[in-house]
Order: sequence, then C-alpha cells, then structure tokens
Amino acid sequence: MPPRKAAKPGHAPRLARPWDQGRGASRGRRPDRVGPPPDPAPARGAPRLTGRGAVLLICVLSFAGTMVAHAVSVPAVPGLAFTVACTTTASLVRPSDLLSLSVSPPIAYFVAVTAAEVLMALGHEGFSRVLLLGLASRLAEIAPWLFLGTALVLIIGVFRGLPGNIRELNDRFNGR
Repeated sequence: MPPRKAAKPGHAPRLARPWDQGRGASRGRRPDRVGPPPDPAPARGAPRLTGRGAVLLICVLSFAGTMVAHAVSVPAVPGLAFTVACTTTASLVRPSDLLSLSVSPPIAYFVAVTAAEVLMALGHEGFSRVLLLGLASRLAEIAPWLFLGTALVLIIGVFRGLPGNIRELNDRFNGR
C-alpha cells in the first residue's frame, strides 16, 4: 500500500483519487480541481419546488378547497382547487422530482379530504358513519377532477422531462 500524503493544515487527508484521475484518465497531468464539477448556477426565473413541497402544496390547497366547499356549499370548489394545485406544482417542481410528483396527486388529495372530513365529522353522534359517508360522497363527486388533475400533471411532466426520469430509473434498476 502506498504511503499517504500529509494533509495540508485545515484540510482532510486525501484518501481517494480525484474524479478525473480514475482508471481511464491520463496520468501525465495534474487536475485543476479536486472533486466533482460544481453545479451550474441556478437560472433566475420561476421558483422551483421540491417533490415534497409540491405534494404538500396539493394537500394544503385540496384541504382548503374542501373546507371552503363545505362552508359555501359549492361542490366544484375542491375540484378546482385540486386542478389548480396540480397544474401549479407540475409547472414549478424541479425536473428531477417529476417522477415522484406524477404518482402523488390522488394520494395527496385523499389525505387532504380525510383530514377535512375528520374535522367536519367531529362532534357528531356517529363519528365513523359521518366520516365514511362524507369521504364516499366527496370522493365520488371529485372523481372527474381527480382524473383531470392527474392527467395534467402527467402531460406537463412529459414536456418537462418525465420520460428522461423514467429512463434513468430504469437504468438504475437494470444496473446500467
């Protein structure tokens, strides 16, 4: 085993080769920098959401839409809120998080509606009966909006790079 070089003061000892001196790299030159290349500066423009933030935004807007619909007795409000949340999050999420976002909207809506129906069922005699009937009726009236919102996420995702994410996941699973 070759001896290790002494570390400079304030630096950790060097235990691995720099990224550009791997097995296939040329041996004759010294690298300009050690480590992977820095990430390019983020482009200024629209803010980017993480995948978790996008799912949370869908939950919050769906919950708010359900509560508003209960207060004003307009059944289209939760569907509109869900569709707006899906469109917004699909447009603002980071491209690397498109795959996780594409499967999350129905689950996020179910969590939001369950929380809203639990709040609305509190204080009633038959809590579980009121909760189950509220969930069933809310999910039945929102079904077309769920399909629309999920389809919009997929359509926007395809144009923003979702097929590349799927290929990358497939390559990881197949060891390429």
